[in-house]
Amino acid sequence: MPISRLLTATAALSLIAGAAMAQAPAPATAPAPAPATGGKLVPTGDLITTLKLNADFSNFVKALDATNLSSLLKSSPGLTVFAPTNAAFTQAKLDSMMGDKTALQKFLLHYIINAKVDSSKIKGSHGPVPSGAGDQIVLDGTGSVLKADNANITQADVVTSNGVIHVIDALMVAGSVPAALPTPSAEAAPAAPEPAPAAKPPVRKKK
Repeated sequence: MPISRLLTATAALSLIAGAAMAQAPAPATAPAPAPATGGKLVPTGDLITTLKLNADFSNFVKALDATNLSSLLKSSPGLTVFAPTNAAFTQAKLDSMMGDKTALQKFLLHYIINAKVDSSKIKGSHGPVPSGAGDQIVLDGTGSVLKADNANITQADVVTSNGVIHVIDALMVAGSVPAALPTPSAEAAPAAPEPAPAAKPPVRKKK
């Protein structure tokens, strides 16, 4: 079943994010508790607070902070975020992208859907959903592992106060997988059995 039948999400986040880039950085607040490491991501308040309290997502959080998207994940309701771990979003990759904040922001918006999409909407479905970057995320729930583009969802349905987080094991690449399932090829028809050789007439002996 195409997932587009289940969702009517829009890409309005790209407009919201454009305004976010123009905003001044938020004033400093009281230090947050030290983030935990390892284990499952545990929902704690809103989307960005939940991510900040687990150090396994520190590179993703740094990128969100650098592009003023953290405030979006704190205040906007009903979002879905695909969060790569540090093993997927390495420090080297982050460093290579920090020089172009506009490109980095668009990259990060591909990980956000302007609708709440829990695993029940993914399982058994396959198809594209608009991302905050204005492109499409291909969600696939037809196999044993739920997928978003080329990434596996390793922990689904971390439900926070303003949306849901799905943990992924790789950086998502727009257009990396086809939007439609491949059409199964017709199975080869079994070969027809070879005809039995014609019976030879008996040889009559001459008297």
